[in-house]
Amino acid sequence: MTIILRMWLAMSIACGVLAPGGYAVAADATPLNIVFVSPGKIGEIYWDMVAQTMQAAGRKLNAKVEVLTSERNYRTMQELGLGVVARADKPDFLILSNEESAAVPILEAAEAAGIKTLLLSNSLIGEDAKRLGPPRQILKNWLGDITTDLTTAGARMANALIGAARNEKWQSPDGKIHLLAIGGDEITPASIARNAGLQLAVAAAPDVVLDRMLFANWTQSEAEQAAANYLGWAQRKGIRPAGIWAGNDPMALGALKAVAAAGITPGEQIQVVGLNWSEDALRAIKAGRLLLTDGGHFLLGGWSIVLLRDFADGCDFAANSPHVEVKTSAITRDNLTSVATLIATRAFDRIDFAQFRAKAGRCGQYDFSVEALISSISPPAAPVNDAGR
Repeated sequence: MTIILRMWLAMSIACGVLAPGGYAVAADATPLNIVFVSPGKIGEIYWDMVAQTMQAAGRKLNAKVEVLTSERNYRTMQELGLGVVARADKPDFLILSNEESAAVPILEAAEAAGIKTLLLSNSLIGEDAKRLGPPRQILKNWLGDITTDLTTAGARMANALIGAARNEKWQSPDGKIHLLAIGGDEITPASIARNAGLQLAVAAAPDVVLDRMLFANWTQSEAEQAAANYLGWAQRKGIRPAGIWAGNDPMALGALKAVAAAGITPGEQIQVVGLNWSEDALRAIKAGRLLLTDGGHFLLGGWSIVLLRDFADGCDFAANSPHVEVKTSAITRDNLTSVATLIATRAFDRIDFAQFRAKAGRCGQYDFSVEALISSISPPAAPVNDAGR
């Protein structure tokens, strides 16, 4: 390769003049205006990180991402979403999460207003799915959804508990391994999927008993109380608790507090698992108190912007399927260092989101794996040394 050609390529990448198939955003690509109506609270780690990865991806992909926060109030979520739909200056895309099936009225209103929508994390279920069908049929402007395979995650979490208990021989006097499960809720699709994975793993393990399936509304305090009640009950019944499965990291951390208060040493006498890849969970893993945190699904925020950028540029992700499902991964002490710094600092601008765009001729085909993520992270910027100039 000649020096001139190398220089041209470097300038092309820097200026963003390569075609979508070459990863970079074209210099003449239309700027996108995207609104995300978050179901979470400000300060709620998971939904904060979803929004932050969206905005980091937007900075790389010529998209302005506005985040509206519902504060875990689904009437507020609907008011915010319907307010966006009613704007005179409508966004190019609207991203919603169908938590507690509350996004459906916004989805239908957006259809009538001609606003293209994407569902993130939670898609349509039950009667809503039957009535409205798949994306782009009845609701032409509902482009699709991006979700994670949380059934596999829930099963992986349970199997980790079961494997650890078997290795340590933590059976109760009845010869069985006894577990507690703490779920987020009974109606959110993402929760239902996690819980289903747990149940599949337990059903496949004849030496395992799931003593309780409790729900803590995704909160640390309610999980702490639920775990404390269970541990007290287990002690009265002469049951040796071997593990606690928690549907997210805050609930896992609440369970850890209850375990410690009961005089039980986590990691040595009982194992606890969570899900979210949160910084607090990573610290607990490093300390040996938490067995693992599954997840990485906060990156659905960034991946959703990749899909919409490609769609806007004529590379439709539905060429493969309107349903994009991303695999999660478990972080344990074995692979903790690979992503810990990124999460701790939330330096999501170090992720080269343009690298994840579909290649030319392969629209709808994406590699959103943890391996691809790790390879896309740039090192922290080195400090400038003026002394050598």
